[in-house]
Amino acid sequence: MEDQRVKHLELIQGVTNRVAQNSFAYKAWMVSLVAAIFVLAMRDGGGYVWVALIPTLAFWGLDAYYVRQERLFRRLYDAVREADEAGLGASPFTMDTSPYEVEAGTWWATCWSKSVAWLYGPMTVLILVVACLGCACG
Repeated sequence: MEDQRVKHLELIQGVTNRVAQNSFAYKAWMVSLVAAIFVLAMRDGGGYVWVALIPTLAFWGLDAYYVRQERLFRRLYDAVREADEAGLGASPFTMDTSPYEVEAGTWWATCWSKSVAWLYGPMTVLILVVACLGCACG
């Protein structure tokens, strides 16, 4: 039974790693796209800096989704790690994270967590300030 537990933990860890990589990739894509939009907008007079809000808000939501999924799988990992023999026998190799939905918090709460909002919040404010300054100066 212990070999099954180790294999189950490896499966959960693999999913957790992929989810974390997606979260990191979304942050990198958002910064790259916003920077490109800023460069193009400033070259053309800055009139459409507002467009940078679209990828920022979209990636904010996607990143929060993946951070929440990561939290769910970490809770599943802990449950499997701490389960006794009887608990593992009931549903071996389960990847069901629904019992941990309340513990992980809602998607909306995850949007405002430190691990997500620290990048997207200031970026949104920066876009709004640059857009407002562009409108005021232009």
